[in-house]
Amino acid sequence: IAAIRRSAGDMVLNVDSDTILASDVIRKLVPKMQDPAVGAAMGQLTARNRNDSWLTRLIDMEYWLACNEERAAQARFGAVMCCCGPCAIYRRSALASLLDQYESQYFRGKPSDFGEDRHLTILMLKAGFRTEYVPSAIAATVVPNKLGPYLRQQLRWARSTYRDTLLGLRLLPNLHRFLTLDVVGQNLGPLLLALSVLTGLAQLALTGTVPWLASLMIVAMTMIHCSVVALRARQRRFLGFSLHAFINIFLLLPLKAYALCTLSN
Repeated sequence: IAAIRRSAGDMVLNVDSDTILASDVIRKLVPKMQDPAVGAAMGQLTARNRNDSWLTRLIDMEYWLACNEERAAQARFGAVMCCCGPCAIYRRSALASLLDQYESQYFRGKPSDFGEDRHLTILMLKAGFRTEYVPSAIAATVVPNKLGPYLRQQLRWARSTYRDTLLGLRLLPNLHRFLTLDVVGQNLGPLLLALSVLTGLAQLALTGTVPWLASLMIVAMTMIHCSVVALRARQRRFLGFSLHAFINIFLLLPLKAYALCTLSN
């Protein structure tokens, strides 16, 4: 914020301290900003330390999916819902009008100091600007290589997602209907999956029978998704992303429930 207020120039490039940008990132991002209706654009994130462990390999694939499925689809309809902090460019005139709101973010009466990239994106959309995604602008960022730091990161992200989703609900009537479907799906999908898992565990505990139908459905949907992504990316490694389903079901779903119950933390 201090740098933005003191600097000149039409554009502001945001980058995290553990991120290395490709040499052509600015040349790739700036053309998107030629349209005065665009307030911000983000590049594609990759894991700089992808080869460190099995977890970093999964996270690298998770980033590819988040960028090239979620953000790419949102950009198609004019509103990337979170321009990620490691690589994003902003129109300085748009930022200047939002800095006071950005600096004084509160949630339930308490100052908020995480998830700032998602919050700033929501403020951009509230101000009437479009947000874009540029897949050819590559940024390599360091990701957690152990489960503990990864889960702490996901807890912060889950809290900020829920918090800013509440703020962004008012925007949805002014955006394309796909964005409403996207927001509902992202929040309702984990809930339905959690209910399926809990129902299956209850069936196992009460009747001693395995919920084969629900289990096979989860396996089938996971494999179909990973196969489609492997074809789109032309990389067989995405078939291995099916292993992330175990992390999602047994670790991330309980963590998201905890995040929802501790939003003010």
